[in-house]
Amino acid sequence: MSSLSDPTQLPLEEQIAQMIVVRASGYLFDRQIRFPQWEPDRQTLRYWLETLNVGGVILLGGSAVEIAQRSAQLQSWAKTPLLIAADIEEGVGQRFAGATWFPPPMALGEIAKTNLSLARQYARNMGAVTAQEALAMGINWLLAPVADVNNNPDNPVINVRAFAETPEIVSELSGAFMEGAKEYGVLTTAKHFPGHGDTATDSHLALPILKVDSDRLQEIELPPFQSAIAQGVDGVMSAHLLVPSWDAKLPATLSSKILTEQLRHTLGFDGLIVTDALIMGALSQIASPEELPVLAIEAGADIVLMPENPEGAIASIMVAIKNGRLSQERIAASVERIGKAKAKVTTASPPNLLTALATVHAQQSKADILTASLQMSGNLLLPLPKPDQPLKNLIIVDDLLNCGELDRNHSAIAIPQQLGYELQLLGQAQVFPNPPSPSPLTLVQLFTRGNPFRGESGLSETVKRFLQSLFQQDCVQAVIVYGSPYVLNWLKPNLPETVPWIFSYGQMGEASAIALGQLFELSQLPSSQDKSFL
Repeated sequence: MSSLSDPTQLPLEEQIAQMIVVRASGYLFDRQIRFPQWEPDRQTLRYWLETLNVGGVILLGGSAVEIAQRSAQLQSWAKTPLLIAADIEEGVGQRFAGATWFPPPMALGEIAKTNLSLARQYARNMGAVTAQEALAMGINWLLAPVADVNNNPDNPVINVRAFAETPEIVSELSGAFMEGAKEYGVLTTAKHFPGHGDTATDSHLALPILKVDSDRLQEIELPPFQSAIAQGVDGVMSAHLLVPSWDAKLPATLSSKILTEQLRHTLGFDGLIVTDALIMGALSQIASPEELPVLAIEAGADIVLMPENPEGAIASIMVAIKNGRLSQERIAASVERIGKAKAKVTTASPPNLLTALATVHAQQSKADILTASLQMSGNLLLPLPKPDQPLKNLIIVDDLLNCGELDRNHSAIAIPQQLGYELQLLGQAQVFPNPPSPSPLTLVQLFTRGNPFRGESGLSETVKRFLQSLFQQDCVQAVIVYGSPYVLNWLKPNLPETVPWIFSYGQMGEASAIALGQLFELSQLPSSQDKSFL
């Protein structure tokens, strides 16, 4: 493994390779790869790291313990120490089973509405736990916190990933998250510059346009990034969106007016500028996969994330240097920044894996956030009466084929089952049936939120009609919404006043345990469940 003392002394092609971060499966074996269009096999990945000297890897999939093995494997292949990154905005457990999965950042924004000091404390704890667990697994670069201001309720991709709908609270809480993360020496990243919150298009699918003037950008979008820069954030990730008031032709990721003039010069940021993934749909109509990395570096990016073909990207950048579009000095400036970032994380001492993951403190922090951000209707009479008639537990999820950890042991299923409810599980993405008439008395639980690639942020029109039919039958006992407050906003005026509701930002089993514990006034969970959250 080569030294980091002066990475600008590497051969030019290897300097360019240091500017590239590739996607890889977190699983150890090729047969476990889930996204072959993005995740290379073992032989190809080893070639990229060992021969090309690619500078970093972003991981997805696998358990926390597997990731520790995977990270060590990748570092052993690397010619130069790697930046190993992950999109872990909601804690390491969001991506890697066994670690701590927090509710989304907007849960902290909800708490901040009434107690900013407490929300800051929780955000700091969340940052510290996330960094500790990541470092224990070999992840040294957090692609977090989200600094977007989600002031558009129709935003399908940022949504609850943002801390809040105002720049003041986003600045406070993203800053507190960074404070906690800094305790463990990992890199942090504010994203998605200059602000992806006021859009109704998912940049994974198409190019959003932020139609606001410069004064509005200064007022709403920029303050969280300015605050993050002032606090010493290590990286800023660009957004794949068009901002006509700054550049009417090129999206932020490919715009020197935005990345160099605004971010570098006007805001004075001298850390790592990293692109969002170049394989996303927002850029597919802008330029070829070979041209996109060149345009991004011309714009001011130091790190090119997930180009379609890393070897082709290196070749294209070499051609751009030979043609005079890019200079060797421009490459060296980025490689020097990358070297400084790597030197910072290679001095961090990783905590012991098994004692660092899902500690009592981490689990209590999660439970505190879930409890403090829980919302309930004023007509919630506890405990919920249990009539002597058939009872149904109707759970509606976004996609039955991608339910995360929603299995038979999840509290949303297990607790009602032990209380005598019959399960019905439906997915918005599948064929949706008409409700039976008459329907049995039904507990409705909705799991839905904005997610990348989904293209919408809430309930489909089909599901809305289905629920309205249930409401008209006067058969709904109570409704619990998990994930999106924007779904709750639709629910409130459509739900009969006599039907109680509960809202939780979390979708994990602990969130359901807390919500159902409130609904049924359970002093403890049924015997098969973890009792530590009530």
